[in-house]
Amino acid sequence: MKKILLSLALTAIVAMGLASPAAAESANNWFDRGFDCQIQGDIKNALEHYTKAIEIDPAFAMAYQMRGAANQKLKKYQQALSDYSMVINCGETNFRAVGYYNRGIVKNMTGDFSGATADFSQAIALDGKMAPAFFHRAIARSKTGDFPGRQEDFRQAARLGDLNAEAWLNTYCPGWREMPLAGGPS
Repeated sequence: MKKILLSLALTAIVAMGLASPAAAESANNWFDRGFDCQIQGDIKNALEHYTKAIEIDPAFAMAYQMRGAANQKLKKYQQALSDYSMVINCGETNFRAVGYYNRGIVKNMTGDFSGATADFSQAIALDGKMAPAFFHRAIARSKTGDFPGRQEDFRQAARLGDLNAEAWLNTYCPGWREMPLAGGPS
């Protein structure tokens, strides 16, 4: 009987040791592995590692962000949209701005230009100096026929340092620098 109790006790100790935080892989470790895989171009394994990090820490905004980028690269747009939505839900202000921006990019890529415009507008509301959000909102606005909005967004992006917006304006709207912005950076 003592041997059975000793065996059960040892089994319990081993099981508790395996479940302890020190013995378990951390969400950060899984994230780091995923990031390393993604840098090396191994997107499939990166996705698996990011997913494991998220399983451990369901509020890990950066893991959602990078998994979204991996899904986007694989043209798994619905999964990317879902991941970027989680960045918005879990992240702090800067992460949320990036989440809206990246979700807007995917919406632009899939033809949801009105949805993209709304997401870029949210990104800009959170970070009014995000030149790429102005630039890509200009593209989305162009696709929906909002040409005055497109021009204003290109101008704001250029004023914030976006060279592509500046090149577009120099080509299609000479003298843009002297023109006042209509409504500011909204």
